[in-house]
Amino acid sequence: MTNRDSSQKGRVADSVERNWVDEWAPAAIRPLLRLSRADRPIGTWLLLLPCWWGLSLAGLADTGGFRPEDIWIAFGCALGAFLMRGAGCTWNDLSDRDIDAMVERTKSRPLPSGQISASAAYVWMAAQMLAAFLILVSFNETAIYLGIVSLVPVAVYPFAKRFTWWPQIFLGIAFNWGALLAWAAHSGSLGLPAILLYLSGIAWTLYYDTIYAHQDKEDDAMIGVKSTALLFGDDSRKWLFAFIGASCALMAGAFLAAIGSGASLTAWFSGIAGISLYGAFMVRQIGDIDLDSSQSCLKHFRDNRNVGLLPPIGFLVASTV
Repeated sequence: MTNRDSSQKGRVADSVERNWVDEWAPAAIRPLLRLSRADRPIGTWLLLLPCWWGLSLAGLADTGGFRPEDIWIAFGCALGAFLMRGAGCTWNDLSDRDIDAMVERTKSRPLPSGQISASAAYVWMAAQMLAAFLILVSFNETAIYLGIVSLVPVAVYPFAKRFTWWPQIFLGIAFNWGALLAWAAHSGSLGLPAILLYLSGIAWTLYYDTIYAHQDKEDDAMIGVKSTALLFGDDSRKWLFAFIGASCALMAGAFLAAIGSGASLTAWFSGIAGISLYGAFMVRQIGDIDLDSSQSCLKHFRDNRNVGLLPPIGFLVASTV
């Protein structure tokens, strides 16, 4: 067997082509990294970006501006997002391993395909959570408490699709918690801008994860799993537009609450421009996407990394002018 053939053994169906896990990671730990979805990095970005939203907005709202320790907050959030996304995916796959075995896109994941045992997965999940906790305790007390509370929606999410057509709300609650945590890590408390930004992120998650759920709608309908993709059906585009509008409106409210009335016109323009581009890119996605094509859905879902980078760039520019 060639090195290339060996690296592709056990590859997960929707992993990124020529990803570093399958190409470079030692064979012994590939199943663990695949379980954490390190071969599919978009989830880490979607967990991290609300953290950077919250931190950039907190610096904008602070009359003293950014501080040197914000560099660590930004970096610590990146490490924490990688670790907690990995732990959350491990928990999700442990909870869903029987369902995943019946879905074409997910049956190649490490647990249903037999690459790793459930007991090893539990140990791996605990190790990732411990490493993330060591990062969390370097932040202030408010951020630490928020980080601990975030475990509740993370624990509940895998079961949501069993009892509600809106599991994406539970994902949004979990995935956007970083907007609150990073704001608090900078400011030491919560405020209206952080809460509005958090709600904006939940609407964004409803947008991109409805697109994601359209990949599995046939299998989900057959096995009885619920999702917004199945709930909305042919009306999905209308709902996607509504989620875009809600996310942009809430984010604009967060920005206006943070910037105050004394900011320059350039600062106002920079922040609103970032939010406007964020919305415009999603509107363009809806025009391009084929919701009946798994490839199209996955591509546009992954494009939300670039979409989500636009608001914090606008906030950072606004804080410097």
